[in-house]
Amino acid sequence: MVTREELRQKLWPADTFVDFDHSLNTAINKLREALGDSPSSPRYVETLARRGYRFLAPVQQAEANSPARDSSLAHAKSAGNSSVGPESFYHRDLEVPVPRRSLTRGLFGLVQVMYLIFYVSALFRLNEIDRITSTFLPGWESRTIFVAVLITAGVGIPLRCYLISAVVFDHQGLGEKFRRMFPVILALDQLWAVAPFLLAEQIGFGAAFGATAALLYVPFSERTLMRLAYPMPRS
Repeated sequence: MVTREELRQKLWPADTFVDFDHSLNTAINKLREALGDSPSSPRYVETLARRGYRFLAPVQQAEANSPARDSSLAHAKSAGNSSVGPESFYHRDLEVPVPRRSLTRGLFGLVQVMYLIFYVSALFRLNEIDRITSTFLPGWESRTIFVAVLITAGVGIPLRCYLISAVVFDHQGLGEKFRRMFPVILALDQLWAVAPFLLAEQIGFGAAFGATAALLYVPFSERTLMRLAYPMPRS
């Protein structure tokens, strides 16, 4: 554990006039951002109220780097990948390098915007959807699909708006809430994965099949992005 006073003495000499509390908080936040860490569920830097900070991750002595590894790291950094680091920067559960949280949150937000566009577009084209489904499934089956689109879009719009606002404002409890909501989100996303077949007349059966296959994977990528951005706290 390192106290705030010790950090002040190391970073700012006694004759330096600075807003210490604000500057130290900003520095710690930038450190957490670089590590992909979270103050609510810390994996590296834990805040001890009114005392200081503690480093949580296990520390091991690094072995001498091999020339091949040094070369690969240098190549990655020269290509602009500033997140490349030692093995300790790998996600403890997913075993992948921890990316910047801004990247994972941004990708998650874009997925929610994509689904929101799906819902709104479907509601604007309900008559067209009814016509297409009636062509292939006359009778009550067509009406069932029409009602399912209406209900799931009505549920999905506020859900996506919540997820977008939560990730934009970096709600620290989002990871746990998403894990609880995932069964509902999975069912909703799997239903909407067949939406490309409504456009089969325009894009062809093959393209609709490929788009559906990709959409079937999207909810699992959402879960992975959430685990990267909001990891489970240590027990």
